[in-house]
Amino acid sequence: MSKPIPAVKVLVVDDDKEICDYMETFLAKDGFQVTAKNDPTHVEEEVRIGGYHLVVLDLMMPKMDGLDVLKRIRKVDSDIAVVIFTGYPSLDSAVQAMKLDAVDYLRKPFNPEEFRAVLDRVMRKKGLIRTPEENLHRHIGETIRNLRKERNLTLKQMARRTALSVSLLSQIERAESSASISSLYKIAVALDVRIGDLFGDF
Repeated sequence: MSKPIPAVKVLVVDDDKEICDYMETFLAKDGFQVTAKNDPTHVEEEVRIGGYHLVVLDLMMPKMDGLDVLKRIRKVDSDIAVVIFTGYPSLDSAVQAMKLDAVDYLRKPFNPEEFRAVLDRVMRKKGLIRTPEENLHRHIGETIRNLRKERNLTLKQMARRTALSVSLLSQIERAESSASISSLYKIAVALDVRIGDLFGDF
């Protein structure tokens, strides 16, 4: 039986909507399940009910300072990983953030590869790092979804072409189920590609 791959849930908190949109796209592309919030006053409740693994928190916000938000987060969850990012770094705020157990403190705008390294470190520390097999499932799922959309095919149409269920196809695309070689062959034929094309550089 295939093992579902749990999504790593990330909460992004920044009063700048453009930054929230960018972070959502950036993190979702890397396989994270992302929620973005512009209003820091609701973060405490969001953390309490959301089951998040990581919070990416802006330091300077008009309604509430990021360090105050972090203090509130720590009252409801002492274990959740928090990364502070700010366009106005200072030694004082960095020290305060670390005292509140922030795992990192980054300057905006950040280098994407530097941020990925931070995420990798956080996930390793929290035992959330994905195995190569999980990364392969995610890559195959994304490739299938992108090829299907390029051909303007719905999941229902793919199900008709492959004789696989819509539910299974959806699970494969979301990397919630590992596909058998037989299923991947049927999908490749339906998309008019070689089965090896689904694996990319893996």
